[in-house]
Amino acid sequence: MIRSIFTIAAFILTGITAMAQENLTYQKPPKEILELVDVERAPSVSMDSKNTFMLLMYRNAYKTLEDLSEDELKLGGLRINPKTNISSTVTYVNNLKFKKLKDKEPVQVKGLPQNPKMANFAWSPDESKMAFTNTTATGVEVWLLDIKTLEAKKLTEAAANANMGNPVSWFRDSNALLVKILPANKAALVNTASAIPSGPTVTVSDGTKAQNRTYQDLLKNKNDETNFENLTTSELYKVTLDGKSTKWKEAAMYSGISFSPDGNYVMVTTLHKPFSYIVTLDRFPTKSILYDANGKMVQTFNEKPLIEDMPKGFMATEKGKRGISWRADKPATLVWVEALDGGDPVVEVPFRDEVFELPAPFTQKPRSVVKTANRYAGITWGTDNLALINDRWWNTRNTKTYIFNPSDAAQNPEVIFDRNYQDTYSDPGSFDTRRNEWGRYVLNLEDGNAYLIGDGFTEKGQFPFIDRFNLVSKKKTRLYQSKYTDKKESLVSLIDAKKGEVLVQLESKNQYPNYYLINIKKKSAPVAVSFFQNPFKKIENVSKEVIKYKRADGLDLSGTLYLPAGYDKKKKEKLPLIIWAYPAEFKDKNSASQTTSNANDFTYPNYGSPVYWVTRGYAVLDDASFPIIGEGKEEPNDTFITQLVADAKAAIDAVDALGYIDRTRVAVGGHSYGAFMTANLLTHSDLFAAGIARSGAYNRTLTPFGFQSEERNYWEAPEVYNAMSPFSHADKMKTPLLLIHGEADNNSGTFPMQSERYFNALKGFGAPARLVLLPKESHGYSAIESILHLLWEQDQWLEKYVKNKGK
Repeated sequence: MIRSIFTIAAFILTGITAMAQENLTYQKPPKEILELVDVERAPSVSMDSKNTFMLLMYRNAYKTLEDLSEDELKLGGLRINPKTNISSTVTYVNNLKFKKLKDKEPVQVKGLPQNPKMANFAWSPDESKMAFTNTTATGVEVWLLDIKTLEAKKLTEAAANANMGNPVSWFRDSNALLVKILPANKAALVNTASAIPSGPTVTVSDGTKAQNRTYQDLLKNKNDETNFENLTTSELYKVTLDGKSTKWKEAAMYSGISFSPDGNYVMVTTLHKPFSYIVTLDRFPTKSILYDANGKMVQTFNEKPLIEDMPKGFMATEKGKRGISWRADKPATLVWVEALDGGDPVVEVPFRDEVFELPAPFTQKPRSVVKTANRYAGITWGTDNLALINDRWWNTRNTKTYIFNPSDAAQNPEVIFDRNYQDTYSDPGSFDTRRNEWGRYVLNLEDGNAYLIGDGFTEKGQFPFIDRFNLVSKKKTRLYQSKYTDKKESLVSLIDAKKGEVLVQLESKNQYPNYYLINIKKKSAPVAVSFFQNPFKKIENVSKEVIKYKRADGLDLSGTLYLPAGYDKKKKEKLPLIIWAYPAEFKDKNSASQTTSNANDFTYPNYGSPVYWVTRGYAVLDDASFPIIGEGKEEPNDTFITQLVADAKAAIDAVDALGYIDRTRVAVGGHSYGAFMTANLLTHSDLFAAGIARSGAYNRTLTPFGFQSEERNYWEAPEVYNAMSPFSHADKMKTPLLLIHGEADNNSGTFPMQSERYFNALKGFGAPARLVLLPKESHGYSAIESILHLLWEQDQWLEKYVKNKGK
């Protein structure tokens, strides 16, 4: 629940000169909205692989500004609390309860830390225990939960290093953990604010093309390099369940630890210099060394150099070994992929990628397993003679699924699915997997059959399904399909195909999602196994429906329309309308016309949702379709503005045709690329009374090597970049626009400067605009003070420029 006393901070628009500013403390939205924010959320759920019990994880709905004001360093793509040595972006769990699936009431876990800040949960291989971390004022502890006794205990002091993610990996016997621990002689950090530079920062181009997108939180100088190395360096310790620890490996920058399925080997990956100032740590040099479970080195398996100069395009990839992992159906066999086109999608080759494997003891020559026509996209392992592989090609939106024989590379893989991955209606579903004797997930096979579980989107609605797929005949048999039209059914787990037992989730617009057991053979009534309550009862009676309509060119569009509770659809009072959307690019009209909206989705307002305003007398069209299509050789963005305006007009026309709205009082809004959409719509149309743009990018010359789904760089398509940049057309924009941005935005391309410079331009040409910078906030906002102020700002803007327009 929201704390009764707020941390009040002076709110000043900074970074802008010679313009009006307001000294404003954090505000709260009207009661109707506040009541929907001030609720206790249901817990998240973690289940064992057999779906016999669930661990309920409780957390606060929001952080506080006090949380966001803790020390933070932004280094190499990481955001780190240097005092506690864990990511500063973690959302903590503050309580744990346990429930057997068929019991009604959960049981409180005993022995939890005081004022717990728990994260990094990891089941033991035998699922009898769970490790987790607890963050204290001085660091990160490792804790253990015994599932049998439901008691938690501390295993280590606050010395774990979680700066690069979960510091804990289980040994196969479930009796010990491999933990990243801060070195005993950890060097002090450089105070970059007070450090005296020893020289300039120099970055060099040697003539090799390096067309990288814009990244946030990069290393900037030698001091950053020093701090990055200090914060990512750990020693590895083996910690037994009685808390005894033994050093397993000396200090290094450990970025990856992966045990073989049988637990006899460990692949350990470390970061190395040189670091980069233009890409993040996932492109830094790495070395992957194979050890046995006792820490004895077997071999150096792979060394990867710094990657700053990958070829251009979404299908570009690195040279050499990539995607190194353990084969799930074997005790200790390494598998990886290598590009056959040098990682360059422009190069024409019969096969793009090749998969290799190397079994223990890793002394023989690697064996080719299979080649893919397009870029490799994952394998589901089955048996010695059967597995499934996927590939994809972004430029054509094509994906294929093949059956292949892992033991005979000479056998050609057989295509079983060949489709446009944006064609939702044709999606055959995902193959079901089961947990094998090594705790890894492999294809669920029974009598020569596999099982497909699909979301079931169709023209008539969403009807999830289970199909049996015969791997010899390639024929599908429908075993089950949801028939609900007043609820949404999600298929969570196929517990036992022979018995027909399935775990599902049922929800409706006013029924909170809960878990149920069904039997698709006995066709008995669903049996509830969770009992979460609806925390948003104040909007349970709002009208909600998915409306379908057409764009001027005949393209089918849709959106979810909300009307205030008690709205009389016969009298049809003219309401103000809010349209909220996010554009999506497609290569064909068929895929672009499909809808994945379901009116039976539970109405779950979050901080970014426009649904709150249905309580304030607005109609809301949420998740409105805004497809941008480029068929054949034409790219979607070649006609971005034209299609964007056509999408918007179609949405307004559709709701207006129902008789519910005053089309002179329509607002449009969006977050990130939706903010970019909003600014363009206000610039290039007269359809809207006002707009709300949050955390967007408005000048595409500042993202010159591509953005969103645009592969071309600025110099290849300057007319496209300029036409799509609202900043370039600031002199035309006269519609009221509320700009909101997190002052610490960490998203690629959406630097806060984007909003600052755009506002500056709008101010220069006299456009009615307001810029709100939220201190300490990233691309998404998390502090309760920020959330409530955001909602207040949006409400004030909508009331002034939309509902009461002209008054």
